[in-house]
Amino acid sequence: MQVTVETVSNLERRVKVVVPAAKIDQDVSARVAKAARTIRMDGFRPGKVPLSLVQKRFGESIRQEALGEIIRDSFYEAVTQEKLNPAGFPSIEEVTDKAGEDLAFTALVEVYPELALAGFGDIKVERPVVEISDADIDEMIENLRKQRATFEDSSDAAADGDKVTLDFAGTIDGEAFEGGTSQNFDLVLGSNRMIPGFETGIVGIKAGEERDINVTFPSDYQAEHLRDKAAVFKITAHKVSKQVLPAVDEAFLSAFGVKDGGLEKFREDVRKNMTRELKQAVKNKVKTQIMDALLAGNTVEAPKALVANEINRQRQAMFQQFGGGAKLDPKMLPDELFAEQAQRSVSLGLLISQIIKDKALEVDQERVRVLVEEVAESYETPEDVVNYYYGNREQLAQVEALVLEDQVVDAVLGEAQVTDQAAKYVDVVRSTAR
Repeated sequence: MQVTVETVSNLERRVKVVVPAAKIDQDVSARVAKAARTIRMDGFRPGKVPLSLVQKRFGESIRQEALGEIIRDSFYEAVTQEKLNPAGFPSIEEVTDKAGEDLAFTALVEVYPELALAGFGDIKVERPVVEISDADIDEMIENLRKQRATFEDSSDAAADGDKVTLDFAGTIDGEAFEGGTSQNFDLVLGSNRMIPGFETGIVGIKAGEERDINVTFPSDYQAEHLRDKAAVFKITAHKVSKQVLPAVDEAFLSAFGVKDGGLEKFREDVRKNMTRELKQAVKNKVKTQIMDALLAGNTVEAPKALVANEINRQRQAMFQQFGGGAKLDPKMLPDELFAEQAQRSVSLGLLISQIIKDKALEVDQERVRVLVEEVAESYETPEDVVNYYYGNREQLAQVEALVLEDQVVDAVLGEAQVTDQAAKYVDVVRSTAR
């Protein structure tokens, strides 16, 4: 087999392969002989159909089937021989096939880029250092109470934390616009569900009151035609409800699984959960800084095939998230919606893979065990969860991938300029949750 490789661009290679006619003929003949043992024809016993007749009737289709497999196998043999690293399936540009002559085909394929990573010494990372205080725990318990709050009708003016049931009708330059009208809409003031200025314009309203509020849509609003537009909303308040928080009593504690130990045990559990959440938040904050720095410090040309695959993966994930799955038309979510994030994801994947290679990193199985056990802690029977992961190769592989990525972050941190910064629990957790 003859192979020649032409460099078309930084990532594209045109691979020309010539397969000897003798190999083609030998493969086709073997297939014809195999077919003759199973083909049934009138007038012949099974396995006794003459090869010449099989060749005459089925030879062309058998040959085309053989050529497809020969081209596939020869291509991968060629890239292995030439030490190419394909980043996707090839595009077959040309095939020359004549009986009795060598088979020749040309394939265009992208390869993985060769990366020479910049040093990590100039990377600067701010690592939050947080002490969870009693006040933080008090605030968390207050948030848990708010999650289970009830509302009672009130004749008072609406204030922050109150729920207002209202109708609204928005206009721009006197004209109504799509999505600008709703009836019996429940809005908790301070939830920041609406555009800036909407909730503050409702503060002080009473049941039965009407008022107009003036707002401006933000410049990054999801509906482009509304960005930076000034609008007037006519508000009709039907009901104002005051928030009533539950007492931290036995029933409240029981709802969170605290049967014994009272408030002290509940606070211990809250602190434990907050500590776990904080650890993950700090880890994510540091990791984000590392990943951003790697992208900023290294030029990565991502193969188009990998980006296209990642776009499709993200699209399908969004379909699944909204319950559509394969039933939704992919055209409903265009490539442009995912292109930037897909480019980032692929580029980071290439950089991480290069660091793993350069640093000769291997999965730390002790860290895998620790991570699995941490996940299992939040379940009633942790040992069952641990056994599930170690009995499911696919699930365990996902954990191993996360651990290996953490090892990459640690490798970069070991050379980067790291500064510890005192921070508040709520600031760190909220910043990574956005």
